[in-house]
Amino acid sequence: MATSELDLLKELGDAIRESRARFCYECGKCTGVCPVARYDNGFSPRSLLVRAVRGEGERLVDDVNVWSCLTCKLCDTRCPAGIDYGILTKAVRAVVRREGGEGTCTHGGAVQSLTKIMTARKLKQDRLEWVDGSMKTKKSGDTVFFVGCAPYFEVLFEETGASPLDAARGAVRLLNAAGVTPVLLPNERCCGHDLLWNGDVENFRMLARQNLAMLEESGAKRVIVACPEGYATLRNDYPAHFGELPFEVIHLTEFLAEAIEGGELEFGGAAEETVVTYQDPCRLGRHMGIYDAPRRVIEALPGVTLVEMPRSRERGICCGVGGFQNCTSFSKMIQAARLREAKATGADALVTACPKCEIHLGCALSDPALSDELGLRIVDVAVLAASRLA
Repeated sequence: MATSELDLLKELGDAIRESRARFCYECGKCTGVCPVARYDNGFSPRSLLVRAVRGEGERLVDDVNVWSCLTCKLCDTRCPAGIDYGILTKAVRAVVRREGGEGTCTHGGAVQSLTKIMTARKLKQDRLEWVDGSMKTKKSGDTVFFVGCAPYFEVLFEETGASPLDAARGAVRLLNAAGVTPVLLPNERCCGHDLLWNGDVENFRMLARQNLAMLEESGAKRVIVACPEGYATLRNDYPAHFGELPFEVIHLTEFLAEAIEGGELEFGGAAEETVVTYQDPCRLGRHMGIYDAPRRVIEALPGVTLVEMPRSRERGICCGVGGFQNCTSFSKMIQAARLREAKATGADALVTACPKCEIHLGCALSDPALSDELGLRIVDVAVLAASRLA
């Protein structure tokens, strides 16, 4: 039975208060800056907010725009009322999903299916086959490298040119070079980021419980995460659902920047000169406030010159798809515009710290016309940094 409008308003009450949704001035600045609304005139962050506050239950359940939001938080940076649209969108999706609403999954729902498969307690994975003899790892210790979904992304998105496992290899080699032998969990699960942000809280919690149990069993005192979504999920969402964690969560670029500045990680050797620009991932940047660490790493690399796009840091533009759903022609427009902006800087390569940025922007570049026009390559920051190790 569908939730009544009054019941929906009650369920969303906490999110409405926490997000400050009632303080909306209806000025439209959120819509004016939204990457989706720029191309899709049927989408407006403000419209979604107003419907939630008014408790328009049936319209929300049937509204495809509930799933169009990228949750990139660009609107938050312009809102004069300080509204947190992410909090509200996450809550709305949880309620709408329970009432039978759902976004359009990309890639035939393969990622969503794999994520749900990983909730099985007795699941045994062969997820460390990518580790070779050039990398030092161990089975228990105080530092865990949380690999995330890279082994699965590698298989699913090979045609985009992305290689999340190259990024994982680069990360381990960088950790080794800094004197760290990380623990890799042989049966680690997806962090659950997409499930949580797409409204499937129950399955998110199932994944989180299993990851937390494995991390505690490993003896971890710190967990280093390369994926921005994994980092934000472990750092923010796990404590929000399960209380204070018994370990510290650090993003890879934070660790590397500190190791470089402390003289524990050095680069050298002959290096090809290259000009790069940096794509700020939404979760690492606007969600977690990490802008400087990736840049400090890039700027420390011999032969590498960093140039900035006009829209960078807090103003950076999302890669165009959130949670592997609702990838539309508007997504491709967002991606093409961002790639052209990157090329206009004079860069040879677009560097990012997010596997999804690499996948989605790489997918756009798989269009031969756009690829020939730009002649741009996309590379993960860990891959670039590892290539500069002495």
